[in-house]
Amino acid sequence: MSKKAISTIGLIVLTVLSTSIAWMPSTHYEVTTGYAIDFKSKDPSGSFKTMDGTVEFDEANIEATQFNLKIDVKSISTGNGMMNKKSQTAEWFDGTKFPFAKFKSTKVVKKGTELSIVGDLTIKGITKQYTIPASYVKNGEQLTFKGTFNVNRIEFKVGKKSNIVPDLMKVTFQVPVKK
Repeated sequence: MSKKAISTIGLIVLTVLSTSIAWMPSTHYEVTTGYAIDFKSKDPSGSFKTMDGTVEFDEANIEATQFNLKIDVKSISTGNGMMNKKSQTAEWFDGTKFPFAKFKSTKVVKKGTELSIVGDLTIKGITKQYTIPASYVKNGEQLTFKGTFNVNRIEFKVGKKSNIVPDLMKVTFQVPVKK
């Protein structure tokens, strides 16, 4: 066999191996207990008590990472029973018609120790692209993602513009996931 043929075969083998490594499946994680989804403004503030979802994650191939999360809007807790009940009306979350707020990533970029998670946030049937900054900590078979970002509630027709409730809600999250 000629040196050229051996070199060509070697190149093909390396190409196949590198492609196989790049397309290796990432590790599948599921949301576990200990999550926190809090929102804060001058008024109201509170949290959502129920969420679930999955994360496909591989530190060696961040580009393949995928988040698919959903929050039960009926699990809202503002510390005020009347406010919780009102949040489920058609004017606000319309919890009967749209029971979940959802986030599905379309791209994840790692910058140093931080992630920029780009994806589609859907609230009340309206989808907007958001970039969510996050950090993560690995502890054995568990990862915990943390971050803070702002959501403009008016973009999702959650309530009406007013002088009482601010348009921007600061969302802080901690999402532990386990293999």
